[in-house]
Amino acid sequence: MSDFVDGTAFNHEQGNRARKLFAAVVLAALDDAIADDKKYGNGPEQIARWARSRDGREVLSCAGIDPNERVVSGLMEFVSKGVRTSVALSREESERRHAAQAEAA
Repeated sequence: MSDFVDGTAFNHEQGNRARKLFAAVVLAALDDAIADDKKYGNGPEQIARWARSRDGREVLSCAGIDPNERVVSGLMEFVSKGVRTSVALSREESERRHAAQAEAA
């Protein structure tokens, strides 16, 4: 019984690592689309094309993200804002956004 639990825990950890790896691929695709948007002005279209492609849908699924149209529109909106993923995920940016929302309210 102990071996079964250990094996299940190991498989769960491996699955979490794989999910994080695919999430990193999604973040890299977002950064590439943001760079394309700044350079060529077609970033939201690029991320939408990628997310709707077979590879994009598979990567999103493996990252634990349901590849539906709502997600695609959210990715497009994120890219159109032009904020790099490393900045958007930082604590300073989060605090700045919350302060701006508090001032607006």
